[in-house]
Amino acid sequence: METQIQPNVTPLPAPAEMMPAKELVAWALDQWHPRIAVCTSFQAEGMVILDLCWRYRKDIRVMTIDTGRLPAETYEMMDRVRDHYGIRPEVFFPHAESVETMVGESGMNLFYRSREERERCCHVRKVEPLTRMLQPLDAWMVGLRRGQSASRAGVCKLETDWQHGSMIKLSPLADWTHEQVWDYIRRNRVPYHPLYDQGYGSIGCAPCTRALRPGEHPRAGRWWWENGSARECGIHCLRKAD
Repeated sequence: METQIQPNVTPLPAPAEMMPAKELVAWALDQWHPRIAVCTSFQAEGMVILDLCWRYRKDIRVMTIDTGRLPAETYEMMDRVRDHYGIRPEVFFPHAESVETMVGESGMNLFYRSREERERCCHVRKVEPLTRMLQPLDAWMVGLRRGQSASRAGVCKLETDWQHGSMIKLSPLADWTHEQVWDYIRRNRVPYHPLYDQGYGSIGCAPCTRALRPGEHPRAGRWWWENGSARECGIHCLRKAD
């Protein structure tokens, strides 16, 4: 099914799924700047998109969420982005009252007790701040790839984000492989998260992320105590794995 493009937007020169990431990024920035942002937690894919955007225009907007439970290395990445690119990331935080209520009712580490409690924590610390973060935008770019997990296998490069008021959501690296991401990072000397050098494959909040064991899937270190492969925080509305 063709994605519906918002009125007054220049049509794509080719179907989005056939466009290389660099071209799709440039087209999107031409359409929506400054009401478009790279939304990233500074993992490898997000840094590639940030770099692609910055090479096209230097005044790109970069947005991120500080959940209050991030590893120190993620804050280091925020400062590296400022120093390397001259970009000031726009940082959004969960409402203090919501965090206080949740912690008062269920404790600081409620996420270890059940999937429901973990999803509640993710909603308070990630999903709600994201909703506020996206309000001034018409489009956002993320680092989703189809090869990251079964629940992300159907990710489109360009789609209508009905979860957030029918804005446009772009995943320019949807058809990239893990190897392509890291080849780009090495060739272009893109700053990358230091936890990758410590064996991490996917990086989120500190208590919910661990280094990988030999042979594990790259996302196995996220919420590793839960059964099943469909481990998502709720930021992205995706097909659940069977």
